[in-house]
Amino acid sequence: MELHVRPLLQIQTLHKRFHDVEVLKGVNLEVREREVVSIIGSSGSGKTTLLRCVNLLEEFDSGQILLDGESIGYRIGGDRRRRLSDRALSRQRSMTGMVFQSFNLFPHLTAAGNIMLGLRKVRRLPKDEARSIAEKWLGRVGLSQRADHYPSQLSGGQQQRVAIARALAMNPKLVLLDEITSALDPELVQEVLLTVKSLAEEGSTLLIVTHEMRFARDVSHRVVFMEQGQIAEQGPPAEIFGNPKSPRLAEFLRSARS
Repeated sequence: MELHVRPLLQIQTLHKRFHDVEVLKGVNLEVREREVVSIIGSSGSGKTTLLRCVNLLEEFDSGQILLDGESIGYRIGGDRRRRLSDRALSRQRSMTGMVFQSFNLFPHLTAAGNIMLGLRKVRRLPKDEARSIAEKWLGRVGLSQRADHYPSQLSGGQQQRVAIARALAMNPKLVLLDEITSALDPELVQEVLLTVKSLAEEGSTLLIVTHEMRFARDVSHRVVFMEQGQIAEQGPPAEIFGNPKSPRLAEFLRSARS
């Protein structure tokens, strides 16, 4: 699939600290429209923090994030920056859809109800229209027959697919996926990965943090290896997995295979 040249997401010299620990150390990354980028790396390398900064779940200390040309989280003026209002931040968050390690479904709402919530509260859609969109996306992830089931009546893999449908129903410009199979039993992992792979094939723009190396190799246009808060290496999957340039990446891949 031919990719658009224009970068949808631009992360520029991003720094983030938690107290005395610098978690992101000047990260630079671009993601083009319709591109699938997977981020790999050991625990603590800054992968999830990077996604949470893009989705404004974490404030960052310096640098800039641009989504579709718009500065995310802050207004930049000269050497100063100002945090945006809560209303502006809420609008910007709606530009991204994030799927977490845990499903984060509301237990008192059905599968359709979980998807409809954002459509009703954020996009202010009428109930019938929201229900129609929810049913469309449940069908898209293979759960048409589970629309009126509660999370407790669904398997872990089904709950995660509802979470994916919920994110996509909001029509985001960018979808962020954070280790979405880590809470699943091994036999349920494949059904979720196949759902994401089909979304990638249809042209969704995806930024994925994953420990599933085979999945990253198969679904990605580009793979990014993070190490100690920095991007240590990036490139096409064939190069990253077949010909790693840095000894640290080669060591990481060996440990991932064992």
